[in-house]
Amino acid sequence: MYPLLITAAQLQSLQQQGTALAVVDCSFDLMKPELADGLFEAEHIAGALQAHLDRDLSTHADDAVNGGRHPLPARERVAAWLGSLGIGNGTQVVVYDRNAGNYCGRLWWMLKWLGHDAVAVLDGGLQAWQAAGGAVDTGRATPAIAPTVFEIKVPLRQLVQTDTVVTHLGHPEQTVIDARGAPRYRGEVEPLDPIAGHIPGALNRPFTDNFTADGHFKSADILKAEWEQLLGGRPASSVVHHCGSGVSAVPNLIAMELAGYGPTALYAGSWSEWSRTPGLPCARG
Repeated sequence: MYPLLITAAQLQSLQQQGTALAVVDCSFDLMKPELADGLFEAEHIAGALQAHLDRDLSTHADDAVNGGRHPLPARERVAAWLGSLGIGNGTQVVVYDRNAGNYCGRLWWMLKWLGHDAVAVLDGGLQAWQAAGGAVDTGRATPAIAPTVFEIKVPLRQLVQTDTVVTHLGHPEQTVIDARGAPRYRGEVEPLDPIAGHIPGALNRPFTDNFTADGHFKSADILKAEWEQLLGGRPASSVVHHCGSGVSAVPNLIAMELAGYGPTALYAGSWSEWSRTPGLPCARG
């Protein structure tokens, strides 16, 4: 089982072994969501399924679990969608994108949230797959296996809501980490949300800091050193990750696990929910 990362060579090996496997392309463009389908149809790993951030991995229906720009669908809705793709509890899932891990972590986290441990991020994404000579295809996704039942189990990762973050704000048992770029964190720019700034007391770790220039995660030793410096003695168990809308925070969560820390929490509503909630404090600088 691969529960965290998988290399292109390891994925090729799984394909050759005939493992119960689903490869899912999560490529997206946050500023131009309409391009996502075209990106997939132009080129994807042969046999891959598609997960669209707005259409499949978020919802604005009444059963949304949280607020913000990309609210999580109810676990039951996600399970039904997975089953419709032929993904069951015995399936090894591999998620990837062509965006340096920005979007595929969302589905990785959602599967963990549904109690499914056999899900891994393809390290280096589509680019690494192509560099390894992996087969690619074009056109729309066509699930090759029949629908199945995906059974929801005990969550393997913790979801935190706004009221919990507010309750523990400024207390040592909570360390909020913001994965947005430094200019957005400081409140110098805000292209997407109504207020610029950050949650008071939050530390800043842009999610891009976890990757090498070619889009692979940094080594465990480097990640450990960098995260230790950021935490400054704060317990890793106190960490709550967030970003703009709960998507690009996940690479920070994954990086901490690669560095040897245990699972940490995700505030999925993130800055987009915080900044839209009347009366909550906002900091700059």
